[in-house]
Amino acid sequence: MPELFVHNSLSRRKERFVPIDPAHVRMYVCGPTVYDLAHFGNARPVVVFDVLLRVLRRLYPRVTYVRNITDIDDKINARSKESGEPIGTITARTTADYQADMAALSALPPDEEPRATAHVAEMIAVTQRLIDSGHAYEAEGHVLFAVRSYERYGHLSGRSPEELLAGARIDVAPYKRDAGDFVLWKPSTDDLPGWDSPWGRGRPGWHIECSAMAWRYLGESFDIHGGGSDLIFPHHENELSQSLCAFPGSVFARYWMHNGMLLVNGEKMSKSLGNFFTVRDVLAKAPGEAVRLLLLRSHYRASLDFSDAALAETRGDLDRFYRALARFPDVDGTAEMPASVMDALCDDLNTPLALSAMHALADKAMAGDFEAARGLRAAGTLMGVLASEPEAWFRGGTDDSTSIEAAIADRIAARKARDFARADAIRADLLAQGIVLEDGPNGTTWRRAS
Repeated sequence: MPELFVHNSLSRRKERFVPIDPAHVRMYVCGPTVYDLAHFGNARPVVVFDVLLRVLRRLYPRVTYVRNITDIDDKINARSKESGEPIGTITARTTADYQADMAALSALPPDEEPRATAHVAEMIAVTQRLIDSGHAYEAEGHVLFAVRSYERYGHLSGRSPEELLAGARIDVAPYKRDAGDFVLWKPSTDDLPGWDSPWGRGRPGWHIECSAMAWRYLGESFDIHGGGSDLIFPHHENELSQSLCAFPGSVFARYWMHNGMLLVNGEKMSKSLGNFFTVRDVLAKAPGEAVRLLLLRSHYRASLDFSDAALAETRGDLDRFYRALARFPDVDGTAEMPASVMDALCDDLNTPLALSAMHALADKAMAGDFEAARGLRAAGTLMGVLASEPEAWFRGGTDDSTSIEAAIADRIAARKARDFARADAIRADLLAQGIVLEDGPNGTTWRRAS
């Protein structure tokens, strides 16, 4: 098996992956804040780290993957106040929506999916450790992390103290010792969610949630922490600092991996620009398999530019792969993984290079190479695509096959009666519905339009 190399945001270089325990690799990825449908940018880290998970599971005997659910957050509280809907109803519905959307992208479920509301006790425990060690202090019902107590604060984001302060966007409250100190615990009024604590009724800050849940399921030190590059500061910077201070001698996460941001037609996605899409919006345009492959066409650390044209190109790529597989109806994915694909993914998840290798396999399969077709199917398994049968892909998963087959039968009857005008009208009507008919020596078959 090849060695795995990943780009470590902490060292700012590509490193050979050496797990803390080769018998058990552990990975944590920041999950969603559940107050609305997931926007399309939320899908990228899920798909990226799903591929990494699949690679790790081929290389190591056991992998534990944790992805949290943030269901304590002021955005959720605000949404509940605006809508009048109970917080628990909002978070339950949007969690289920998120899980369904990620499943539609063929993302494997995490081994653990902890909810913040179920781990407040751990958050209180970590906060108390920080107070006891002099890295946090209580002020007016708040508990804050003292950034000046940790001399390496800023080393993940690579920012100076001045840059950190300028970029923190912090409301400098009068009870803070330093403007950059961040909240571990804050008081709750009667109309907000709250839990009893040594500092009064309140709720945790965002950063302490991930530290506590990672500790609960992966221990004081684990292998990989992932997320979007927008989380490097302040979330991951704060998470790393408080965890190292709460558990002296630990490394928290040995490797930090961050995916690049999503653009839409070259611009940052935002509601103000009118180019904001949810995952559901994009899934309405194309099958989940095509959406997933689009998210893998660019290297995960680079920005990804979404457009309808790019999505159409990706569907074309899948059409090509499935046409190659269709030459061998009995091909399965049990073949040995092609070295060209595995080597590409072990080189810091180089998915564009892996896709190039898959196109080369498709070329060989189209030329009649059965082993290449088997390798293509195996590569698809590692990339999380090509799970369908070719016929099902080309029919687009439509559930109206009975009426389509009836229309084809009518067309055949019309042709036999030499009523070619009716036969052409039936073909045109089906085409208007996105159904393409193909006449061959074995009869008429149909597929969805690409």
